[in-house]
Amino acid sequence: MFENALVLRKVSSKAKIAYHTLVSVGLIALAVALPQIVHLALGQPGGVQWLPMYFPVLIGGCLLGTKWALTVGVLSPLVSFLLTSMLGDPMPAAVRLPFMMAELAVFAVVSGLFSKRIAQNGLWAFVAVILAQLAGRGVFLALVFLFQKFVPFTPEMIWTQIKTGWCGLALQAALVPLVLLVLRAILMKDRNHD
Repeated sequence: MFENALVLRKVSSKAKIAYHTLVSVGLIALAVALPQIVHLALGQPGGVQWLPMYFPVLIGGCLLGTKWALTVGVLSPLVSFLLTSMLGDPMPAAVRLPFMMAELAVFAVVSGLFSKRIAQNGLWAFVAVILAQLAGRGVFLALVFLFQKFVPFTPEMIWTQIKTGWCGLALQAALVPLVLLVLRAILMKDRNHD
């Protein structure tokens, strides 16, 4: 969707890279900050219930498309881990980090596949978010199943956490598309004037 808006405005290739980079960095920063805010307000269970890091990654996918969103999805938990490790309380925990990186990469890529469709019709954002959520959570669970002998959590434990996070997923499924509909209206407003 963002690419469509830049093409519409006849932005140069160099400027497109700068804009994409700026938006990606902003989304990564938001993905690092939101969990900290939720954990301060609601404690660690709040993060498991509301899944705050997923919001910016889903927005990034729908907005930026697969390539740029993949960067947001992979780097968000990694940057969070590195910054919070320096403060002595790594988030996510080191053992969970590769699983979250894979999960959020799937969130980003699946939602990113719909970016051009969302530019044409904003209602595709609802489909993009729900499919990304299902795919991402499914990948997390499948990876835990495959590697359970090497990690301190089991598929049953992760399934319980997934059920705990239904509130966050439902909120994302409603709010992320609404945010994208507003962004689409802003970004694509000049389309009808050409």
